[in-house]
Amino acid sequence: MEYKFREGWLKGKVAIVTGGGRGIGMVIAARLARDGAKVMLADVSAEYLATGVKQVEMAGSGEVISHLGDLSLEAEAVAMTNKTLEKFGAVDILVNNAGGGVIRPFLSHTPETLKITIDRNLWTAIWCSRAALPSMVKQEFGRIINVGADSVRNGLWDHAAYNAAKGGMHGLTTGLAREFAKRGITVNTVAPCAVSTPQLDEIRIKDPALTEKFLSVIPMGRAAEMEEVASMISYLSSPEAAFVTGQVISVNGGSTML
Repeated sequence: MEYKFREGWLKGKVAIVTGGGRGIGMVIAARLARDGAKVMLADVSAEYLATGVKQVEMAGSGEVISHLGDLSLEAEAVAMTNKTLEKFGAVDILVNNAGGGVIRPFLSHTPETLKITIDRNLWTAIWCSRAALPSMVKQEFGRIINVGADSVRNGLWDHAAYNAAKGGMHGLTTGLAREFAKRGITVNTVAPCAVSTPQLDEIRIKDPALTEKFLSVIPMGRAAEMEEVASMISYLSSPEAAFVTGQVISVNGGSTML
């Protein structure tokens, strides 16, 4: 089979990127747009979403649309997917990036912060995958890429609740990958370590010592760049990764190995 790689290899494809208003999500969306995809950008913040759309439009030549809503609610995930189908006629790539947890010692959590952490990270992935899969099955093609966490594997400080949510996402990955393997649909997780995002900057300002602890488990001695995470997602979205499914692929500077 002959493929056209690299520049424009997603031309004609439609990608949804959740949590795409800033940080990793915005960089992922911009990379997919640069690779040729039409993009649906979703976020809970109108301010971030407006900025994200502008950045993604500048990155690629394809159309960019957006959806404002809480994707931990099934109705919002369905509405976002339907809007994408009505505008572009397909959902080829779903990047479940929406997330963000309350990072604190487990016994410092409240019922509310625990629910927020599970809702943001796990329920968003469940509802969005469930909404996107029927159209992928119908067209016999799809790429679902979850943004997980390397902390699930290394037991990072203060991440127990967050890891419970991201670990559920990792489990969702393998289950869906096997279930839909013969339908032309691949499902994978990209699991970063600490990433140089605005969120990490906020933690660094609030608690520099904790940030250094997070970085101390990374042999390369630094956080990942957002572009390094986006590059792996671009690959998994591409024709070149057609035989890669059910994997949790770390982008982690060596913080876990095998």
